[in-house]
Amino acid sequence: MFLAGWGEFWTEFRESKSGLLGAGLTLAFILASLLAPVISPQNPYDLTQLFLQNSNLAPKWIPGMFMLGSDGQGRDLYSAILYGLRVSLYVGLASTVLSAVFGTLVGVLAGYMRGKTDALIMRIADIQLSFPAILIALVIMSLWGQGLFKIIIAISVVNWVFYARTARGSTLAEREKDYVDAARAAGVASGAIMLREILPNIVAPIIVIGTVRVANSIILESTLSFLGLGVPITEPSLGSLIYEGYQVLFSGFWWSSVLPGLGLMGVVLGINLLGDRLRDVLNPRLKR
Repeated sequence: MFLAGWGEFWTEFRESKSGLLGAGLTLAFILASLLAPVISPQNPYDLTQLFLQNSNLAPKWIPGMFMLGSDGQGRDLYSAILYGLRVSLYVGLASTVLSAVFGTLVGVLAGYMRGKTDALIMRIADIQLSFPAILIALVIMSLWGQGLFKIIIAISVVNWVFYARTARGSTLAEREKDYVDAARAAGVASGAIMLREILPNIVAPIIVIGTVRVANSIILESTLSFLGLGVPITEPSLGSLIYEGYQVLFSGFWWSSVLPGLGLMGVVLGINLLGDRLRDVLNPRLKR
């Protein structure tokens, strides 16, 4: 049954060339980041491999060391981009999972219980949504300081409301259906109804929201790192690489900022295209 469902999903998914392109780009960037220690000619985190005489070297455009040039610290830019991808993708995926779990559970609780519980949770969400996401993240990181775990928590705090609102809306529709009434009549506890009956039926929109929010989380992390409030300099992400390159951009060393920027653009584009196609396939209202 599962294989039949997967086959139907794949048949519909592959009809979109942009969706296939997004899936291909996303998979390529994930594999490149995972294989960074194997395919990188240099470990940019190893200070013993960095020499200032190699700083700001122009790209050679041939495979090997300094294929894409070097940055101001003498790091091979190709290696730095691959390792930066690992950090950016890890932050994006980890923060998305954390915020999706918390936001979905809160949203299901609000939608099922309604009344004061629903009003309280949604007012908190409305208040948070009245502030720009970057402002909330900046305040949190300014108070906590730099750190990989801290930035994951900060981005999760920003994103949970999107899942909560989506889960609440879906739960309001599901709680009135016959299978929920049957569970109530059978004496099933409210918690079990929410987790066992309703939650599995609202997973599709959560997956779609989650895919899009991964890209937004990567952009937010890169923005914070660009401003010096993201991951430490010892663990460069794409945002910190762009910032370091920006400092010498007008000195003619364009590759130090442009190439990491293209890497960021590529991974965000791939995830967004994938998310758009998943939305079309998983949302029954968009099917003809």
